[in-house]
Amino acid sequence: MSELISKFEAILDDNGILRGDAVSERAVHVWNEASIEAQVILRPTTTEQVAAIMQVCNEAGQTVVAHGGRTGLVQSSITDANDVIISLERMNVIEEVDEIGRTMTVHAGVPLQLIQDTADEKNLFFPVDLGARGSCQIGGNVSTNAGGNRVIRFGMMRDNILGMEAVLADGTIVSSMNKMIKNNAGYDLKQLFIGTEGTLGIVTRLVLRLREAVTEQDTAFVSFDTFDQVTGFLKYVDGALGGKLSAYEVLWLDYYDLVTTAPATNRPPVEKTRPYYALVESLGSHSDTEGFEAILFKALEDGLIADAAVAQSRGDAAAMWAIRDDVEHFFRYGRPQIFDVSVAIRHIGEYVDEVKRRLADNWDLHYCFTFGHVGDGNIHFAITVPESGPEDHRKVEECVYEPLQPFGGSVSAEHGIGLEKKDFLSISRSASEIALMRRLKQSLDPNGILNRGKIFEFDGAV
Repeated sequence: MSELISKFEAILDDNGILRGDAVSERAVHVWNEASIEAQVILRPTTTEQVAAIMQVCNEAGQTVVAHGGRTGLVQSSITDANDVIISLERMNVIEEVDEIGRTMTVHAGVPLQLIQDTADEKNLFFPVDLGARGSCQIGGNVSTNAGGNRVIRFGMMRDNILGMEAVLADGTIVSSMNKMIKNNAGYDLKQLFIGTEGTLGIVTRLVLRLREAVTEQDTAFVSFDTFDQVTGFLKYVDGALGGKLSAYEVLWLDYYDLVTTAPATNRPPVEKTRPYYALVESLGSHSDTEGFEAILFKALEDGLIADAAVAQSRGDAAAMWAIRDDVEHFFRYGRPQIFDVSVAIRHIGEYVDEVKRRLADNWDLHYCFTFGHVGDGNIHFAITVPESGPEDHRKVEECVYEPLQPFGGSVSAEHGIGLEKKDFLSISRSASEIALMRRLKQSLDPNGILNRGKIFEFDGAV
């Protein structure tokens, strides 16, 4: 390692290498204070520096893990004492905002919220949004194909990327900083690095697609007596709003009660007497609260919803979103296991019921809080089994993942596979799909140095 350090020192400036206590004083995750283990943390400022580092590491067979904001939930950024970390934190430059072309060119270490705020300053809009917006970095969002709250209208991260620059395991720079929405000139190579968790290359620069600014929003909180109402109202309100529906966040009563009961400070906008609730948001260039309320009133008349409260101000809307985002209350009863899965919308109700049935069959005392981006089929569970051990941890995973198979669901909607879900990848991917993934890995990283052991086992030829 001392020889490698000397080579790294020749590539980076004095602030580019962290070692010893400067490594271990960092936490592995924003929710986990355990110390990072690694040989060194390297902090490049350019794509060329990343490429030079990767060339050195590849020649030495040195394993590398790229770090962003460390907000993922599947242990994809976990390292051990033998790894080298490349942190993109100093690659935090916004190079350009093209107001005519509606694009933004950024480095991978720029925080998501800064991108949102910068677009807003130019009267533009970057639609990808998630609770970790202040901590997560755009490169990590790409590597996990992040989705978040507005996927139903604006799509996942991959739908909002036009161009990309990435570095392969051997240091090769693949630069395709395309600014066009339409470009069918051969393979769309950026897709190799979106959602692949840094196992095929390290994303360093991006061209993001922006939209015209959203100047108004209409927001409501509604309740339902049955899950058929949840899905029926989704179809109704999406059609009635004429394509302006941007969020449809569903909360089961267990989660709604958790985040509106002390010590939580949120006030419930509708009574806590129903099994299901939804936060509904419409974004546009002008507010039509009267028409929005009329849509809800007709839904109430037709029995599509049980109750509704409409935000009368931006403060009201923010308070409703605060209920949806107040996820730190998951930790009230101990450290939870947090899940991120997806299933076809029509199967969500029975799938969630089956998960909860299995949990109840295995543990008399447990906590399961459920919510999700139901408009795109994405469900989150936060499950705590008090005084549990490794066997309980595994059993909880089986309770959540195994029922996905008969519904054709996915063990990962947004965060990827990492270490946490690799044993369950076969639930959602066929043997031929996994074999093709391995062939891609063998082609782009034959020595297996990039994020080794994540998604599936591949040690390469080292």
